[in-house]
Amino acid sequence: MVALQADLQMALAEIKRGAQEILIESELIEKLKTGRPLRIKAGFDPTAPDLHLGHTVLVNKLRQFQDLGHDILFLIGDFTGMIGDPTGKNVTRQPLTREQVQANAVSYQEQIFKILDPDRTEILFNSTWMDKLNAVDMIQLAARHTVARMLERDDFHKRYHEGRPIAIHEFMYPLVQGYDSVVLKADVELGGTDQKFNLLMGRELQKQFGQPAQVVLTMPILEGLDGVQKMSKSLNNYIGISDAPDEMFGKIMSISDDLMWRYFELLSFRGLAEISTFRQEVKEGKNPRDIKFLLGLELVARFHGDAAGRAAQAAFIARFQKGALPDEIAEISVTAEGGSIRIANLLLSAKLVATTSEGMRMIAQGGVKIDGEKIEDSKLELKPGSSHVFQVGKRKFAKVSVL
Repeated sequence: MVALQADLQMALAEIKRGAQEILIESELIEKLKTGRPLRIKAGFDPTAPDLHLGHTVLVNKLRQFQDLGHDILFLIGDFTGMIGDPTGKNVTRQPLTREQVQANAVSYQEQIFKILDPDRTEILFNSTWMDKLNAVDMIQLAARHTVARMLERDDFHKRYHEGRPIAIHEFMYPLVQGYDSVVLKADVELGGTDQKFNLLMGRELQKQFGQPAQVVLTMPILEGLDGVQKMSKSLNNYIGISDAPDEMFGKIMSISDDLMWRYFELLSFRGLAEISTFRQEVKEGKNPRDIKFLLGLELVARFHGDAAGRAAQAAFIARFQKGALPDEIAEISVTAEGGSIRIANLLLSAKLVATTSEGMRMIAQGGVKIDGEKIEDSKLELKPGSSHVFQVGKRKFAKVSVL
């Protein structure tokens, strides 16, 4: 019994790692005590063909459940994708066509199996059961929730009070997501913090259908390279899982030392005890860069293989360390007015040059580098969300994040 209790505590610690909230934790413990493999559900709307590391936070948590012996239900919302998830939107989201959804779904499957074990992952499409519902069935499903409760959801509430339109079909999205849990008899459903309302809908509908209520586990939204805003392609602060190995490694090395620990917690498969040891080593004087190397190696290897990870690290060292990059570099934030900032103005704001004229002259002379690459375009503009190491001349360095 003592051994079983210890195993349970270790499993619970791994499940809670990085999680924002578990509703309800006591129910999760009771499910784990049964010793049976739990049915762990996570739904993904295939709204874009390529994933970035922010998307993998949920997939990593699925892998942790998988490693604990549970059954993974990777649900591709090809039906809900045609509704359009209104979560976090202040306008009605344009639905995708079935052709777009199917093409993106194929891409998703190729990418997630770089993390999940395909032999132990069940890929499901909610059109399988939703296409079979007729109009009467959909009306009966809609009757299980009230408009007043729907308007409690933050985005709907805000749009309603601002006089922005809310289409009737948008109310169907959380209902369908909740009904998916009924069909799949999910024990646990994972989602981002912005999905909490939809995840709780699954609990409510399961109760109405006479099933045990699923446990809801929410994961935080991963910050991008700037360490401030969520990782997003539109903000250009992302690390794509299809990025070339050298590019991926370089982006990981560009994150701040503080943000590194956040990435270790949410993206790494290293044990919590090992990461705690890394923290202690840094406190005792070890260069954080060396620990960041381990993170870069792990993530590049996950998506490109061990050899690619080692080659990317070697290329980084050749470009930066042998180029006399100092161990300690000032970290500076500059604000982009009007959506972007000219390179010369950035260098001035970062105090790497005394005037914009000096900045222009240094660029013309080949004396300015971004991430080790010489800049030739004096009209280069950088957008918010970007973060790079800038070098002016031989001795001036700064890691500059554009806000």
